[in-house]
Amino acid sequence: MKALIQRASRASVTIDKKKVASIKTGLLIFLGIIDEDSKDDIDWLSNKIANLRIFPDEDGIMNRSLIDVNGEAIVVSQFTLHASTKKGNRPSYIKAAKPDIAIPLYESFVGSLDEKLNTKVQTGEFGADMKVELINDGPVTILIDTKTKE
Repeated sequence: MKALIQRASRASVTIDKKKVASIKTGLLIFLGIIDEDSKDDIDWLSNKIANLRIFPDEDGIMNRSLIDVNGEAIVVSQFTLHASTKKGNRPSYIKAAKPDIAIPLYESFVGSLDEKLNTKVQTGEFGADMKVELINDGPVTILIDTKTKE
């Protein structure tokens, strides 16, 4: 499971000209899932994201978590995080999980993050053509892979 996390001062997701998610201070999280992902990946990643100290404290030092700042989150399914660009110029997405595996894991991740943050996490729509807007605060962008824990 890979997550591309972007600290946001504002973010939103629009589908068919209808805004389906919108946050102010928080995180925009793009989530990529592979067949081998499990509940352990979900638990580890949701805990890591909720507690990741990437928000500034009163001295401007990144020392506060999403929980500490009472921030919001949007999770967007992003199979292209598992793109392979090793061969040729057209990315291969063969590693990305198919919807029958990815959707339950995606929903479970969102539920786990809801629980850790003690708030409703907003989402895009799995498989939809989404327009994502972001004011990246910092900018702060972090990639986390549960398989390497980096």
